[in-house]
Amino acid sequence: MKLMDIVVKDAILPDLKSTSRDDAVTEMVDALVDANALSSELRDDFIRAIIKREKRGSTGFGHGVAVPHVKHTSIKDMAIAIGISHRGIDFNALDKQPVYSIFLLLSPEEKPEDHLDAMEAIFGNLSQETFRRFLRQAKAVDDVLVLLQEADSRATMR
Repeated sequence: MKLMDIVVKDAILPDLKSTSRDDAVTEMVDALVDANALSSELRDDFIRAIIKREKRGSTGFGHGVAVPHVKHTSIKDMAIAIGISHRGIDFNALDKQPVYSIFLLLSPEEKPEDHLDAMEAIFGNLSQETFRRFLRQAKAVDDVLVLLQEADSRATMR
């Protein structure tokens, strides 16, 4: 699965304003709503669902990254928002370190295999130190898009 197929370009936030996990989730969900990837009527439900998921177990996996995600019946097409915090956010990460790069994934509940494929594509890249470093250094949407295109090109060569 290619990240460029599921990342919502207008929901790439190269300078998250939020300083807390819950505010970052809200800011990223709002970006998906503004990009018409999520209905505004569902906004509050998704914020609650993602935060509830985070309270069960943090999706801050270490190395400065988090991948909050939720499957829902009202989602028809997978969508990813990407947020970059230059200050770092306490995401209650497994390594107790701040999170700088966040991939927020919304998936259709009836397509669990697509959700797993998307998670595999995300983690396949986030597990690479070079990818994490370049993502964290991104200052503009185009910087992120170039990085994602390069990652997708490498994935198709494997």
